[in-house]
Amino acid sequence: MTDVISAQFLLTALVVVLAPGAGVVYTLAVGLGRGRRASLWAAMGCTFGIVPHLAAAILGLAALLHTSAVLFTTVKMAGVAYLLWLAVQALRSTGTLAVSANARTESGPRIATRGALLNVLNPKLSLFFLALLPPFLSGTAATASAEMVLLGAIFMALTFAVFVVYGLFAAHARDCLLSSERAMHWLNRSFAAIFAALAGRLALERA
Repeated sequence: MTDVISAQFLLTALVVVLAPGAGVVYTLAVGLGRGRRASLWAAMGCTFGIVPHLAAAILGLAALLHTSAVLFTTVKMAGVAYLLWLAVQALRSTGTLAVSANARTESGPRIATRGALLNVLNPKLSLFFLALLPPFLSGTAATASAEMVLLGAIFMALTFAVFVVYGLFAAHARDCLLSSERAMHWLNRSFAAIFAALAGRLALERA
């Protein structure tokens, strides 16, 4: 079954993971706002937020989500509302995503939970897995599910590794930015604008 792990799949998955999205922005914001340890929790949460969509793709539930306009819209609008909430949190001086020298301490599981919700509330991820994984399967029906689990696990491992790098980079940059009020103000506004733009893009998505 390891023959399904091709260089083409690894390259495709890496390009997808590297592309900026809500999870990347969240991990960067947490790393800048709360440092190295918090960024690792953020990366972990965003990675585990993939699990429900991978499971849905394997079990065929993703097809149901994308054929039901009501269900798709419900999940989508919940995701839009959540992204807008994160945008507000980035703008508020005491918000959970604000880049500040006096950022309050938060538990790792809470940071991870917010990251997981970002992916759980994105209905397009399940469709993404339905499109990404099948072309790399061996074509043997008996092992198809196991192969999708394997490829999904590799995708998650790549996601975690890349997000950790993003987070640690942001945490390293934090020390330089905390000395500049102007830089922190600019970053908070930028993160808020990005989350708002992601919410707008998700709102326009169709099943």
